[in-house]
Amino acid sequence: MLAKMSDAELTQEQRQLMRAVLFEMVDGISEADKKTWRRFWNWIMKSGSGEIFSIETWTPRNGRFHRLHMKIETSVFASQERIQNFEQFRTWLKIGAGFVDWMAGPKGGVVPVPRSISYKKCDEDTMRRFHADAIAFLRSGYAQKYLWPHLAAVKAQEMIEGILVRFEE
Repeated sequence: MLAKMSDAELTQEQRQLMRAVLFEMVDGISEADKKTWRRFWNWIMKSGSGEIFSIETWTPRNGRFHRLHMKIETSVFASQERIQNFEQFRTWLKIGAGFVDWMAGPKGGVVPVPRSISYKKCDEDTMRRFHADAIAFLRSGYAQKYLWPHLAAVKAQEMIEGILVRFEE
């Protein structure tokens, strides 16, 4: 979220510098992208002080990091004793990591709906946050007790750490 803080007029020198930065250093790729980029900045410049703007960004995914995360998920899934279906395991992991949207349930109440980690719906920054939250969840006593119910807490912790240590960057 951004807000226009001032209606101050720019000098000719400031305008030239701003144009150089906004339209020469950074610009749209296609002609349509260039037009959209200029229209966006014209909109900001014509807006009054106090106007609020919401900008959504998307950072391309790093395939190497994505593969690392998937290897961790599949390794934990293969070593655990509780969940038989990988998609159910992933749903459980997303809910445990808080990677959900909360929606009204069919009978009232609120239910978690896991978000997608597909390349189109989850950019690099979001994926890295999910990954960190998923690792933190897997290291929790709750997750360890659930995945390895027959193990003592210390042994369950050793189990998850033994898996995670193989993938440290």
